[in-house]
Amino acid sequence: LWRSAVADSPLRFHITAESLATGAVSGIVVSTIVIWFGLRGQSRRPARELLERGHELEGNGAKPGRRWAGWVAGISGVAALATVGAALAKHDHADVESFFSGGALLLIAGIALAAVLFRASAGRGVSRPFTLGSLGWRGCARRPNRSLATVALLASGSFLIVAVAANKLDATRDSSKRSSGTGGFAFIGQSALPIVQDLNSKAGRNFFALDEKTLAGTEVVPFRVHDGDDASCLNLNSPQTPRVLGVDSAALQGREAFTFSQVLDKSFAAKPWDMLTSFKPGSDVIPAIGDEASIEWILHKKLGDTIDYTDDHGRPFKLKLVGALANSVLQGNLIIDSAAFTGRFPGEAGYRLFLIDAPSSNAAAVSAALTRALQDRGLELTPAADRLNAFNAVQNTYLDTFQVLGGLGLLLGSAGLGVVVLRNVLERRGELAVLLAVGFRPRALRWLVLSEHAALECLGLVVGIIAALAAVLPALLSLSAPLNYVSLAATLGLVFLSGILWTWIAARLALRGDLLPALRNE
Repeated sequence: LWRSAVADSPLRFHITAESLATGAVSGIVVSTIVIWFGLRGQSRRPARELLERGHELEGNGAKPGRRWAGWVAGISGVAALATVGAALAKHDHADVESFFSGGALLLIAGIALAAVLFRASAGRGVSRPFTLGSLGWRGCARRPNRSLATVALLASGSFLIVAVAANKLDATRDSSKRSSGTGGFAFIGQSALPIVQDLNSKAGRNFFALDEKTLAGTEVVPFRVHDGDDASCLNLNSPQTPRVLGVDSAALQGREAFTFSQVLDKSFAAKPWDMLTSFKPGSDVIPAIGDEASIEWILHKKLGDTIDYTDDHGRPFKLKLVGALANSVLQGNLIIDSAAFTGRFPGEAGYRLFLIDAPSSNAAAVSAALTRALQDRGLELTPAADRLNAFNAVQNTYLDTFQVLGGLGLLLGSAGLGVVVLRNVLERRGELAVLLAVGFRPRALRWLVLSEHAALECLGLVVGIIAALAAVLPALLSLSAPLNYVSLAATLGLVFLSGILWTWIAARLALRGDLLPALRNE
């Protein structure tokens, strides 16, 4: 799973005695602290309460807590609706922070609302008609804090799993749009030797014996290349001087190719590619555009920062970052205007990188024709969506790993729920013995316990999923969110079924054996 995030570097399992000892000692220390806190609370109770059966049940008189939880639910819910509503009103689906904050507030509101429901159920009379299901729901209110902890755990876990899954990137969706990370180009090509001919002109195509009919509707945007470090996420090293590309900025601006996440000068917001031509001739500072991920995470720079270079004449100059592209196929490079490039690197003749736009119905034929005609120049074409997916694989790998670990955490939590169920049922053996004595069957008692804790599971998952849907609303509205609904449903369904299984096992174990001693003590 990690292979895509480390550029196919070999990975081996690493374990030492020190790491095992650290994990064991840490687990023992944490467990000891938890046990100490539990015993500390019990030791403060009067002996009379400790001897009295049922003392561990939380009372019904927690009205101040109910009011406090109600205020938290109301304020958080209103704040969540206001945050998400403001972002929707601005039609700013890229404002991920607002939507995620709204989802987190909604999560808090949902957990607080669950606390209100538990407190309210604890003080309410028996409902009519009387059913095992209603009795099971009232059982959730016997220990509202314990029930609330279960709901909060499941809600938080499911919230993170769904929210993380929605941030996965898929370049194949909307790849034909010019505003996407591919710029609307079908292929990206690199040649081993420079190509000086214009592949958009008839003369250039005739030079390579290219069929005009095959290339009908095909447009090529060539880039001059000055070799340097690969500043993409596929390079595990720390690049200092990224590769520089020179391009006719008018060709990209005319297509309105790619989407800019940031621009240094807001006056260029409508035509950001024109920033490349805003330099003064002879200036030692040249404007450059890079990919947002490369600038922030690989180069550790921000807009307005400069990077030092030396030109072909040995003169130092600087590239100033003036714009950032949002998740583009040009990741790993810094792009400057072609005129500035030839002034600084006159020895770099011709073009060695190409973005090729071809009709989707004829893309395969165009690729075959160009590869065959330019094979002597070492041209290699790659679908632009595939190249972008290779970059996206790094982020997606981390998200996949977090999702797997989150699912594992929820599964372990559901197993812990079984321990909680076992503890609850053992504390209530006297009550269950009374129910058996008055005519309830063991199967009905198991269903009673199962319905009580299944309600907690359902409530936790529903709260977490609803909050997560608010957090990932931009991805859902864009219709380009690569949400793997099957995987998400399988993960959450497995968590639910695991909790039900452990609950059923705990109920069977607790109800086994002779309940007569428990009945005598009731």
